[in-house]
Amino acid sequence: MAVLNVLCVSTEDFARNLGKRTDDRDVESYIHKEMRNEQQDALTFLRPRKHPERIRPLLAALDISDAGIIQVQRIDAALGEVLVATSVAGLRNGALVIDPDEGEWVDPDQLSTIIKQAGLDGWQIMSAVDVHAIREHAWETLDKKQNDSENSTDAPLAIPVDQNFSVKGVGLVAIGTVQTGVVNKHDNLVTAPGGDTGVVRSLQVMDVDVDTAYSGDRVGVALRNMKENALSRGIILTRPEDVGHIEVHSSSSIQIEKAPFQKRSIEEGTVIHASMDLQFVVGRCKDVGERIHVDWDAPMLVRTGASRRLILSQLDAGSMRILGYAINIQSE
Repeated sequence: MAVLNVLCVSTEDFARNLGKRTDDRDVESYIHKEMRNEQQDALTFLRPRKHPERIRPLLAALDISDAGIIQVQRIDAALGEVLVATSVAGLRNGALVIDPDEGEWVDPDQLSTIIKQAGLDGWQIMSAVDVHAIREHAWETLDKKQNDSENSTDAPLAIPVDQNFSVKGVGLVAIGTVQTGVVNKHDNLVTAPGGDTGVVRSLQVMDVDVDTAYSGDRVGVALRNMKENALSRGIILTRPEDVGHIEVHSSSSIQIEKAPFQKRSIEEGTVIHASMDLQFVVGRCKDVGERIHVDWDAPMLVRTGASRRLILSQLDAGSMRILGYAINIQSE
C-alpha cells in the first residue's frame, strides 16, 4: 500500500466528501482508498482544526504532508497565512479549489496573482469542487513521490511520535508517521533524544497488521522492552545505526529564509516557535546578525539531510505569524 498525506484546509463538509474520517483531534484525518495497479493505495487528507484561531494544528499537518488542497471560499488574511505557511514548508504540489460562500465571488485572476507572490507557482486552480479531479491530482502526486530518493527504503528511518499509550497484553504503542525509510516487524529501535531502546513487536497501518511500514504510512508500533516513560510527542523513533542522522540541539545558530510578505525583523530577545517533525519548540533569539543564535526551551531535533523544513513562527504577530524557515542550522 502506498499512502499520500495531503494537507486539506477546508470546511468539515468539504473534507467529508474526500474521504472517511478516522481521527477528530486537532488534525482530522479523512482517508480514501482505491485499488490501483493491483494494490490498494490510500490518500489521507489532513484537516487542521481551529485555524486561524490556532496555528499549531496547521503546522502539525504541514509537518507530514506532501501535497495540499485548499478550499477557497474568500480571499482574506487567513487564506494568505495558509498560502504562506504552505510555501514556507516547501509544499510544491497542490490545488486551490474555488468554492465561494453563497452570494460571494472569488476572482481567479486575483487568486492566481496571490499564489505566485506566495511562491506556489506550480499549484493548480480548480474553478469548482470536483471530488474526482481532486483525488486524481493527489494520485498523480503520489506516483511522482514513489520515485523520490527520500522515499527509498535505504533512507534513514525517522518516525516522529504523535501519541503513545499502553495496551494490556501488547505493551507500549507509539503512533506516528514514517517520514523516511522503512520499519519492519522485529526491528530494534531507539528514541532520539533519550537513547531508550525497544523491539518492534507488531505494526499496524490503517488498522491492518503489516510486516513493514513505508514512508508516508501512519503506523502503530507496538514495542517490547521499552520503558513506558520513554515516549512523548515529537520524540523520533529510529534505528541504532541511523541515530547519527538526528542532532539534538539545546541551542542553534541559524539563518532565516524570510516568508513571502513578512516584514517583521528578528531582534535580540525575540521569542519564536519552531515546528518540524511534530515538534513545537519555543526559542529566544540573541546575537542577531548575519546568523541568529537561538536558545531552545526544550531539545530541538534536527534530521541532517532531511527535506522537511524547520518552520519559524511568532504567535503574537497578528495575521502573519509565519516568519520563514531556518537554513544552515548548526548546533551550539
